[in-house]
Amino acid sequence: MIATAGSREKLERARALGASELIDHHRQDVADEVRRLTDRRGVDVVIEHVGQATWAKAVRSLARGGRLVTCGATTGSEGSLNLQALFAKQLSILGSYMGSKGELLRAARLFFSGRLKPAIDRTYPLAEAAEAQRRLEASEQFGKIVLEV
Repeated sequence: MIATAGSREKLERARALGASELIDHHRQDVADEVRRLTDRRGVDVVIEHVGQATWAKAVRSLARGGRLVTCGATTGSEGSLNLQALFAKQLSILGSYMGSKGELLRAARLFFSGRLKPAIDRTYPLAEAAEAQRRLEASEQFGKIVLEV
């Protein structure tokens, strides 16, 4: 698994969660590094949740027959695509919004049994929601921010 992040701290947390290779997207070209790490092959799956800012490099990172799963667009919802690369490399692009109610219930059982552990960055009281928002906007978080009501 290859993880990307914009700071050494976040990369090390990704390694602790199981990433075997790390790419600092502020200092390295993600697609070029993926190609280097995979001997020019590319990766089989990219989970893309940023959107417009990272879309092109995510697509370039895919191997022949690779799949891009997109589930977010925090930097914008527009993404261009070279259609020749799409069909020549036999790529698949999948959108993922949410699962079914049954999938949610299965995930909830895993969560409540302790087998599924979300990465929680920080917990804030609701009165400090503005500070939590500032942390998000500055990309300082790793994982989810929780507001206590």
